Amino acid sequence: MDIKIDTRYPSIDDLRAKARKKIPKFAFEYLDGGCNEDVNLHRNTSELREVQLKPNYLRDHHGSSLKTKLFGIEYDAPFGIAPVGLQGLMWPNSPEILAKAAFDHNIPFILSTVTTTSIERASELTEGRAWFQLYHPTENRLRDDIIKRAAAAECPVLVILCDVPTFGFRPRDIRNGLAMPPKMNLSNILQVFARPHWGLQTLKHGIPTFEVLKPYMPKGLDLKQLGKFMDETFSGRLNEEKIRPIRDMWKGKLVLKGVASEYDAEEAIRLGIDGIIVSNHGGRQLDAGQSTIKPLSTIAEKYGDQIEVMMDSGIRSGPDVARAMASGAKFTFMGRSFMYGVSALGKKGGNHTISLLKTELQQVMEQLCCEKTTDFPDHLIK
Repeated sequence: MDIKIDTRYPSIDDLRAKARKKIPKFAFEYLDGGCNEDVNLHRNTSELREVQLKPNYLRDHHGSSLKTKLFGIEYDAPFGIAPVGLQGLMWPNSPEILAKAAFDHNIPFILSTVTTTSIERASELTEGRAWFQLYHPTENRLRDDIIKRAAAAECPVLVILCDVPTFGFRPRDIRNGLAMPPKMNLSNILQVFARPHWGLQTLKHGIPTFEVLKPYMPKGLDLKQLGKFMDETFSGRLNEEKIRPIRDMWKGKLVLKGVASEYDAEEAIRLGIDGIIVSNHGGRQLDAGQSTIKPLSTIAEKYGDQIEVMMDSGIRSGPDVARAMASGAKFTFMGRSFMYGVSALGKKGGNHTISLLKTELQQVMEQLCCEKTTDFPDHLIK
Protein backbone atom coordinates (compact mmCIF):
# COMPACT_ATOMS: atom_id res chain seq x y z
CA MET A 1 0.00 0.00 0.00
CA ASP A 2 1.22 3.51 -0.79
CA ILE A 3 2.58 5.32 2.25
CA LYS A 4 0.91 8.69 2.67
CA ILE A 5 1.04 10.81 5.79
CA ASP A 6 -0.69 14.04 6.73
CA THR A 7 2.25 16.44 6.99
CA ARG A 8 0.48 18.44 9.71
CA TYR A 9 0.98 15.50 12.08
CA PRO A 10 4.46 14.06 11.48
CA SER A 11 4.77 12.43 14.93
CA ILE A 12 2.71 10.46 17.44
CA ASP A 13 3.06 13.42 19.82
CA ASP A 14 1.34 15.61 17.22
CA LEU A 15 -1.51 13.12 16.96
CA ARG A 16 -1.79 12.95 20.74
CA ALA A 17 -2.05 16.75 20.97
CA LYS A 18 -4.74 16.83 18.28
CA ALA A 19 -6.66 13.97 19.90
CA ARG A 20 -6.69 15.85 23.19
CA LYS A 21 -8.48 18.74 21.47
CA LYS A 22 -10.99 16.56 19.60
CA ILE A 23 -12.38 14.14 22.17
CA PRO A 24 -13.93 14.71 25.61
CA LYS A 25 -11.56 14.91 28.55
CA PHE A 26 -12.91 11.72 30.17
CA ALA A 27 -12.28 9.75 26.96
CA PHE A 28 -8.80 11.18 26.47
CA GLU A 29 -7.80 10.52 30.07
CA TYR A 30 -9.05 6.92 29.82
CA LEU A 31 -6.81 6.45 26.77
CA ASP A 32 -3.80 8.44 27.94
CA GLY A 33 -3.51 7.57 31.60
CA GLY A 34 -1.85 4.80 33.57
CA CYS A 35 -2.59 3.64 37.10
CA ASN A 36 -1.93 5.27 40.45
CA GLU A 37 0.68 8.03 39.88
CA ASP A 38 1.60 7.07 36.26
CA VAL A 39 5.16 6.16 37.29
CA ASN A 40 5.36 3.01 35.19
CA LEU A 41 3.53 4.64 32.30
CA HIS A 42 6.37 7.15 31.90
CA ARG A 43 9.10 4.67 32.83
CA ASN A 44 8.08 2.44 29.92
CA THR A 45 9.02 5.02 27.30
CA SER A 46 11.86 6.77 29.11
CA GLU A 47 13.80 3.55 29.81
CA LEU A 48 13.12 2.20 26.31
CA ARG A 49 14.68 5.38 24.94
CA GLU A 50 17.87 4.76 26.87
CA VAL A 51 18.58 1.96 24.36
CA GLN A 52 21.20 3.11 21.83
CA LEU A 53 21.88 1.73 18.35
CA LYS A 54 25.08 1.65 16.34
CA PRO A 55 25.15 2.67 12.63
CA ASN A 56 27.60 1.22 10.10
CA TYR A 57 27.95 3.93 7.50
CA LEU A 58 30.67 2.53 5.25
CA ARG A 59 29.30 -0.97 4.74
CA ASP A 60 27.75 -1.95 1.43
CA HIS A 61 24.00 -1.54 1.68
CA HIS A 62 21.42 -3.04 -0.66
CA GLY A 63 18.30 -1.50 0.84
CA SER A 64 16.20 -2.15 3.93
CA SER A 65 13.00 -4.17 4.18
CA LEU A 66 10.40 -3.91 6.94
CA LYS A 67 8.91 -7.31 6.08
CA THR A 68 8.85 -9.63 9.08
CA LYS A 69 7.75 -13.25 9.49
CA LEU A 70 5.74 -14.23 12.54
CA PHE A 71 4.04 -17.60 13.03
CA GLY A 72 4.73 -18.41 9.38
CA ILE A 73 3.01 -15.27 8.06
CA GLU A 74 4.97 -12.47 6.39
CA TYR A 75 3.83 -9.04 7.54
CA ASP A 76 4.79 -5.76 5.88
CA ALA A 77 6.19 -4.27 9.11
CA PRO A 78 7.36 -5.62 12.48
CA PHE A 79 4.57 -3.94 14.46
CA GLY A 80 0.87 -4.46 14.97
CA ILE A 81 -2.14 -2.89 16.66
CA ALA A 82 -2.53 -3.95 20.29
CA PRO A 83 -5.93 -4.68 21.86
CA VAL A 84 -7.61 -1.67 23.49
CA GLY A 85 -10.84 -1.78 25.47
CA LEU A 86 -13.75 0.60 24.88
CA GLN A 87 -12.26 1.89 21.62
CA GLY A 88 -15.58 3.31 20.44
CA LEU A 89 -15.67 5.53 23.52
CA MET A 90 -12.59 7.39 22.31
CA TRP A 91 -13.63 7.65 18.68
CA PRO A 92 -16.76 6.14 17.13
CA ASN A 93 -16.15 3.11 14.92
CA SER A 94 -12.42 3.20 15.74
CA PRO A 95 -11.86 -0.59 15.99
CA GLU A 96 -13.31 -1.02 12.51
CA ILE A 97 -11.17 1.84 11.17
CA LEU A 98 -8.05 0.26 12.65
CA ALA A 99 -8.90 -3.30 11.59
CA LYS A 100 -9.35 -2.17 7.98
CA ALA A 101 -6.15 -0.10 8.05
CA ALA A 102 -4.20 -3.06 9.47
CA PHE A 103 -5.53 -5.28 6.70
CA ASP A 104 -4.65 -2.73 4.01
CA HIS A 105 -1.09 -2.45 5.35
CA ASN A 106 -0.72 -6.18 6.09
CA ILE A 107 0.02 -5.88 9.81
CA PRO A 108 -1.70 -7.70 12.71
CA PHE A 109 -4.74 -6.24 14.45
CA ILE A 110 -5.73 -7.66 17.86
CA LEU A 111 -9.36 -7.30 18.94
CA SER A 112 -10.10 -7.04 22.68
CA THR A 113 -12.93 -8.90 24.39
CA VAL A 114 -14.12 -5.60 25.86
CA THR A 115 -13.98 -3.40 22.79
CA THR A 116 -16.84 -2.14 20.66
CA THR A 117 -16.72 -4.34 17.53
CA SER A 118 -17.58 -8.02 17.31
CA ILE A 119 -15.20 -10.86 16.48
CA GLU A 120 -17.20 -11.57 13.36
CA ARG A 121 -17.05 -7.98 12.09
CA ALA A 122 -13.30 -7.70 12.70
CA SER A 123 -12.81 -10.95 10.82
CA GLU A 124 -14.93 -9.72 7.94
CA LEU A 125 -12.89 -6.51 7.64
CA THR A 126 -9.57 -8.38 7.72
CA GLU A 127 -10.58 -11.47 5.71
CA GLY A 128 -9.94 -13.70 8.71
CA ARG A 129 -6.59 -12.19 9.69
CA ALA A 130 -7.57 -10.42 12.93
CA TRP A 131 -6.16 -11.83 16.16
CA PHE A 132 -8.40 -12.04 19.23
CA GLN A 133 -7.55 -11.35 22.87
CA LEU A 134 -9.57 -13.23 25.46
CA TYR A 135 -10.33 -11.88 28.92
CA HIS A 136 -10.83 -15.08 30.87
CA PRO A 137 -14.52 -15.65 31.76
CA THR A 138 -15.53 -17.18 35.07
CA GLU A 139 -17.78 -19.71 33.32
CA ASN A 140 -16.29 -22.42 31.12
CA ARG A 141 -19.40 -22.34 28.93
CA LEU A 142 -18.83 -18.69 28.07
CA ARG A 143 -15.08 -19.24 27.55
CA ASP A 144 -15.70 -22.13 25.19
CA ASP A 145 -18.33 -20.27 23.18
CA ILE A 146 -16.14 -17.20 22.66
CA ILE A 147 -13.21 -19.41 21.59
CA LYS A 148 -15.46 -21.29 19.16
CA ARG A 149 -16.56 -17.95 17.67
CA ALA A 150 -12.92 -16.89 17.24
CA ALA A 151 -12.16 -20.20 15.53
CA ALA A 152 -15.21 -19.91 13.27
CA ALA A 153 -14.08 -16.39 12.35
CA GLU A 154 -10.72 -17.91 11.31
CA CYS A 155 -8.67 -15.85 13.76
CA PRO A 156 -5.12 -17.16 13.30
CA VAL A 157 -3.95 -16.23 16.81
CA LEU A 158 -5.66 -16.27 20.20
CA VAL A 159 -4.11 -14.03 22.86
CA ILE A 160 -4.77 -14.72 26.53
CA LEU A 161 -4.10 -12.06 29.14
CA CYS A 162 -2.25 -12.73 32.39
CA ASP A 163 -1.67 -9.22 33.80
CA VAL A 164 -5.20 -8.42 34.96
CA PRO A 165 -5.74 -10.48 38.12
CA THR A 166 -7.33 -7.26 39.39
CA PHE A 167 -8.35 -4.11 37.54
CA GLY A 168 -5.81 -1.31 37.82
CA PHE A 169 -6.45 1.56 40.24
CA ARG A 170 -6.84 4.57 37.93
CA PRO A 171 -7.70 7.80 39.75
CA ARG A 172 -8.66 9.75 36.62
CA ASP A 173 -11.15 7.12 35.52
CA ILE A 174 -12.65 6.99 39.00
CA ARG A 175 -13.11 10.78 39.02
CA ASN A 176 -14.54 10.65 35.50
CA GLY A 177 -17.04 7.92 36.31
CA LEU A 178 -15.33 5.31 34.12
CA ALA A 179 -14.89 2.86 36.96
CA MET A 180 -17.21 -0.15 37.22
CA PRO A 181 -20.07 0.59 37.37
CA PRO A 182 -19.61 3.61 35.05
CA LYS A 183 -21.65 6.78 35.37
CA MET A 184 -22.21 9.94 33.38
CA ASN A 185 -21.87 12.99 35.62
CA LEU A 186 -22.49 16.67 34.88
CA SER A 187 -18.82 17.32 34.16
CA ASN A 188 -18.76 14.59 31.50
CA ILE A 189 -21.93 15.91 29.89
CA LEU A 190 -20.40 19.39 29.63
CA GLN A 191 -17.25 17.86 28.12
CA VAL A 192 -19.37 16.24 25.40
CA PHE A 193 -20.98 19.58 24.54
CA ALA A 194 -17.49 21.06 24.26
CA ARG A 195 -16.57 18.46 21.60
CA PRO A 196 -19.51 18.68 19.14
CA HIS A 197 -17.77 16.75 16.33
CA TRP A 198 -17.19 13.80 18.66
CA GLY A 199 -20.80 14.04 19.85
CA LEU A 200 -22.23 14.08 16.33
CA GLN A 201 -20.09 11.13 15.24
CA THR A 202 -21.17 9.21 18.34
CA LEU A 203 -24.83 9.88 17.55
CA LYS A 204 -24.23 8.77 13.95
CA HIS A 205 -22.64 5.46 14.92
CA GLY A 206 -24.61 4.87 18.12
CA ILE A 207 -23.60 4.61 21.75
CA PRO A 208 -20.67 2.17 21.95
CA THR A 209 -21.43 -1.22 23.47
CA PHE A 210 -19.45 -4.39 24.26
CA GLU A 211 -20.17 -6.08 20.92
CA VAL A 212 -18.19 -9.27 21.65
CA LEU A 213 -20.15 -9.80 24.85
CA LYS A 214 -23.54 -8.65 23.59
CA PRO A 215 -24.91 -12.19 23.02
CA TYR A 216 -24.26 -13.04 26.68
CA MET A 217 -25.52 -9.86 28.33
CA PRO A 218 -29.06 -9.58 29.70
CA LYS A 219 -31.04 -6.95 27.84
CA GLY A 220 -31.83 -3.59 29.38
CA LEU A 221 -28.96 -3.43 31.87
CA ASP A 222 -28.58 -0.09 33.58
CA LEU A 223 -25.07 1.16 34.35
CA LYS A 224 -24.98 -0.32 37.84
CA GLN A 225 -26.12 -3.72 36.54
CA LEU A 226 -23.53 -3.54 33.76
CA GLY A 227 -20.78 -3.11 36.34
CA LYS A 228 -22.05 -6.11 38.29
CA PHE A 229 -22.23 -8.18 35.10
CA MET A 230 -18.61 -7.39 34.20
CA ASP A 231 -17.38 -8.19 37.73
CA GLU A 232 -19.22 -11.51 37.74
CA THR A 233 -18.33 -12.49 34.17
CA PHE A 234 -14.53 -12.25 34.26
CA SER A 235 -11.85 -13.78 36.44
CA GLY A 236 -8.57 -12.29 35.36
CA ARG A 237 -6.04 -14.48 37.15
CA LEU A 238 -4.62 -17.19 34.90
CA ASN A 239 -2.97 -20.43 36.04
CA GLU A 240 -2.18 -23.84 34.58
CA GLU A 241 -5.68 -25.12 35.35
CA LYS A 242 -7.20 -22.33 33.20
CA ILE A 243 -4.62 -22.34 30.42
CA ARG A 244 -4.52 -26.08 29.67
CA PRO A 245 -8.17 -26.36 28.48
CA ILE A 246 -7.63 -23.33 26.22
CA ARG A 247 -4.47 -24.86 24.76
CA ASP A 248 -6.31 -28.15 24.15
CA MET A 249 -9.28 -26.42 22.53
CA TRP A 250 -7.47 -23.82 20.40
CA LYS A 251 -5.86 -25.28 17.27
CA GLY A 252 -4.25 -22.03 16.10
CA LYS A 253 -1.34 -20.13 17.59
CA LEU A 254 -1.70 -19.24 21.28
CA VAL A 255 -0.02 -16.16 22.77
CA LEU A 256 0.30 -15.14 26.42
CA LYS A 257 0.25 -11.36 26.90
CA GLY A 258 1.46 -9.59 30.02
CA VAL A 259 4.61 -11.60 30.69
CA ALA A 260 7.02 -9.65 32.90
CA SER A 261 9.25 -12.32 34.46
CA GLU A 262 11.41 -15.29 33.54
CA TYR A 263 9.16 -17.52 35.65
CA ASP A 264 6.09 -16.69 33.54
CA ALA A 265 8.08 -17.14 30.32
CA GLU A 266 9.20 -20.61 31.47
CA GLU A 267 5.63 -21.54 32.41
CA ALA A 268 4.38 -20.40 29.00
CA ILE A 269 6.91 -22.67 27.28
CA ARG A 270 6.05 -25.60 29.55
CA LEU A 271 2.33 -25.20 28.78
CA GLY A 272 2.86 -25.28 25.03
CA ILE A 273 2.15 -21.62 24.31
CA ASP A 274 3.49 -20.42 20.96
CA GLY A 275 4.39 -16.83 21.80
CA ILE A 276 4.58 -14.29 24.61
CA ILE A 277 4.11 -10.54 24.63
CA VAL A 278 6.33 -8.92 27.24
CA SER A 279 4.01 -6.20 28.50
CA ASN A 280 2.82 -4.34 31.58
CA HIS A 281 -0.52 -3.34 30.06
CA GLY A 282 0.79 0.08 29.08
CA GLY A 283 1.54 0.98 32.69
CA ARG A 284 -2.15 0.59 33.58
CA GLN A 285 -1.89 -2.24 36.13
CA LEU A 286 1.18 -2.14 38.40
CA ASP A 287 2.72 1.28 38.96
CA ALA A 288 5.58 -0.20 41.02
CA GLY A 289 6.56 -2.67 38.31
CA GLN A 290 9.44 -2.63 35.85
CA SER A 291 9.36 -1.01 32.45
CA THR A 292 8.84 -3.56 29.68
CA ILE A 293 12.30 -3.11 28.16
CA LYS A 294 13.98 -4.36 31.35
CA PRO A 295 12.63 -7.94 31.40
CA LEU A 296 12.48 -8.11 27.59
CA SER A 297 16.24 -8.25 27.10
CA THR A 298 16.72 -11.09 29.59
CA ILE A 299 13.67 -13.07 28.46
CA ALA A 300 14.54 -12.76 24.77
CA GLU A 301 18.14 -13.81 25.29
CA LYS A 302 17.20 -16.79 27.44
CA TYR A 303 14.06 -18.07 25.72
CA GLY A 304 13.98 -16.48 22.24
CA ASP A 305 14.94 -19.75 20.56
CA GLN A 306 12.11 -21.63 22.32
CA ILE A 307 9.17 -19.27 21.92
CA GLU A 308 8.27 -16.17 19.91
CA VAL A 309 9.05 -13.16 22.12
CA MET A 310 7.16 -9.92 21.38
CA MET A 311 6.73 -6.66 23.25
CA ASP A 312 4.27 -3.85 23.82
CA SER A 313 3.92 -0.94 26.30
CA GLY A 314 5.86 2.30 25.95
CA ILE A 315 6.50 2.11 22.20
CA ARG A 316 5.58 5.41 20.52
CA SER A 317 7.63 5.69 17.33
CA GLY A 318 9.64 3.97 14.62
CA PRO A 319 12.87 4.44 16.58
CA ASP A 320 11.15 2.87 19.60
CA VAL A 321 10.22 -0.18 17.49
CA ALA A 322 13.88 -0.41 16.43
CA ARG A 323 15.05 -0.18 20.05
CA ALA A 324 12.69 -2.94 21.14
CA MET A 325 13.70 -5.24 18.30
CA ALA A 326 17.39 -4.61 18.85
CA SER A 327 16.79 -5.64 22.47
CA GLY A 328 15.40 -8.99 21.38
CA ALA A 329 11.72 -8.56 20.46
CA LYS A 330 10.70 -10.54 17.38
CA PHE A 331 7.67 -8.27 16.91
CA THR A 332 6.10 -5.25 18.60
CA PHE A 333 2.62 -3.89 19.31
CA MET A 334 1.21 -0.46 20.11
CA GLY A 335 -2.19 0.57 21.43
CA ARG A 336 -2.27 4.24 22.39
CA SER A 337 -0.36 5.42 19.30
CA PHE A 338 -3.06 4.12 16.94
CA MET A 339 -5.88 5.40 19.11
CA TYR A 340 -4.29 8.86 19.13
CA GLY A 341 -4.27 8.66 15.34
CA VAL A 342 -7.92 7.71 15.00
CA SER A 343 -9.04 10.17 17.68
CA ALA A 344 -7.16 12.94 15.87
CA LEU A 345 -7.98 12.12 12.25
CA GLY A 346 -11.07 9.88 12.33
CA LYS A 347 -11.34 7.40 9.46
CA LYS A 348 -7.97 8.55 8.05
CA GLY A 349 -6.17 8.03 11.36
CA GLY A 350 -5.35 4.35 10.99
CA ASN A 351 -3.67 4.65 7.61
CA HIS A 352 -1.84 7.81 8.63
CA THR A 353 -0.43 6.30 11.84
CA ILE A 354 0.73 3.08 10.20
CA SER A 355 2.30 5.04 7.33
CA LEU A 356 4.04 7.37 9.76
CA LEU A 357 5.52 4.50 11.77
CA LYS A 358 6.64 2.69 8.62
CA THR A 359 8.34 5.86 7.35
CA GLU A 360 10.13 6.43 10.66
CA LEU A 361 11.28 2.82 10.94
CA GLN A 362 12.47 2.70 7.34
CA GLN A 363 14.61 5.79 7.98
CA VAL A 364 16.16 4.19 11.06
CA MET A 365 17.01 1.02 9.16
CA GLU A 366 18.61 2.92 6.28
CA GLN A 367 20.61 4.99 8.75
CA LEU A 368 21.88 1.92 10.60
CA CYS A 369 22.65 -0.02 7.40
CA CYS A 370 20.20 -2.66 8.66
CA GLU A 371 18.81 -4.68 5.77
CA LYS A 372 16.35 -6.99 7.60
CA THR A 373 14.40 -6.59 10.82
CA THR A 374 16.13 -9.69 12.18
CA ASP A 375 19.42 -7.76 11.94
CA PHE A 376 18.45 -5.17 14.56
CA PRO A 377 20.26 -6.96 17.45
CA ASP A 378 23.53 -6.55 15.54
CA HIS A 379 23.20 -2.79 16.06
CA LEU A 380 22.54 -2.81 19.81
CA ILE A 381 25.09 -0.94 21.90
CA LYS A 382 25.42 -3.03 25.06
